[in-house]
Parts: sequence; C-alpha cells; structure tokens
Amino acid sequence: MINEALTCLAEDINEFFRNRLRENEDRVILSAIVNQDGTVAIEGENKIVLTLVNIEEEPISKNTSISNRSAANNTPPVKINIYILFSAYFAKYDVALHFLDNIISYLQGKNIFNSANTPRLDSSIDKFSVEMVSMGTEKLNNLWATLGAKYMPSVLYKIRMLSFHSSHVKELRPPISSAVDEAS
Repeated sequence: MINEALTCLAEDINEFFRNRLRENEDRVILSAIVNQDGTVAIEGENKIVLTLVNIEEEPISKNTSISNRSAANNTPPVKINIYILFSAYFAKYDVALHFLDNIISYLQGKNIFNSANTPRLDSSIDKFSVEMVSMGTEKLNNLWATLGAKYMPSVLYKIRMLSFHSSHVKELRPPISSAVDEAS
C-alpha cells in the first residue's frame, strides 16, 4: 500500500508538471537517494526524488473501537503515517528551487487524495492527506546524515492515515524471465 500511495503521488505530480509546466519527461521519481553501498541511486540529473524516510503508527488508531475490527480475524486495522522527502537533484540550483516551489504549491492546493479527485488511486486506499513538516536545522542535518547523502534542496511531507488490514496482503510476483534465463 505504501508503494501504491507513493507511486500515485509521483504520477499525479508528473501529470501536473506535464499539463502546467509543459514538461515532456517525468521529473518526479520514486527512489532512494543513496544505494546501500553508498553510491548515488539516482540515474541522470534534473529529477525530483521522492523518498520514504519514516513510517509511524497513527496514535489515534490505538483507540480503535470494536466496530472497526476486521471480520476475518477480529483485529483492528493499523493506521500509519509515512514521511516522504522531495529532494531536488538538478544541475542548476535555481531550477531545483523552481520545481520545489511548484510541488509545494501543488500540494497546498491538493492535500487530500481520494478516488474522486485522483482516479489512478489504488482501490485498496480509501484516501490520504498530505501535510508539510517543518524541521529545525539540527533535525534536518540528522536526516541527511541518516540518508547518507549530501544535502539537496528539499521539502518533507507527512502522509496521514493509510489503513492496513490483514486482507490487504498481496502476492509479489517476480518479473517473467526469458527461456534463456531459465536454461542457465
């Protein structure tokens, strides 16, 4: 469900860039900033990198009533919040700031995502909201150190209230390999 929400968000912003800014290529990509081996994970430049930086349980969900329990095993759904970072990886600093400005403006105008205003939203997601998170310099420094990357112009958002039920478990199927791969 996290992947579906973030993929939908990236696609939605890319569509906005195509329509309003006449961009021909996708600027927002869902990616880590740095690979596990410390190398840069982003291919090419001039991208906005959308990265998951934290997952937390929504404290309000602990007070879930019995009426919200899943029929399958009588357990309540868990509601989570996720923190995402939009980082501007551009050759020109002013262009990076331009794209961040547009993301902030867009998410200020559309901070609720549901099936009515976002048809591409996965059917397993009822809705989610997006709100900007302010960080002090020390926390920002800690975040970038934790990511293992050099600072880039960026903005942090919180996606609120994704709801997980045990019935949401989906099979992950590997890509179909060619007959040559199977023979070796």
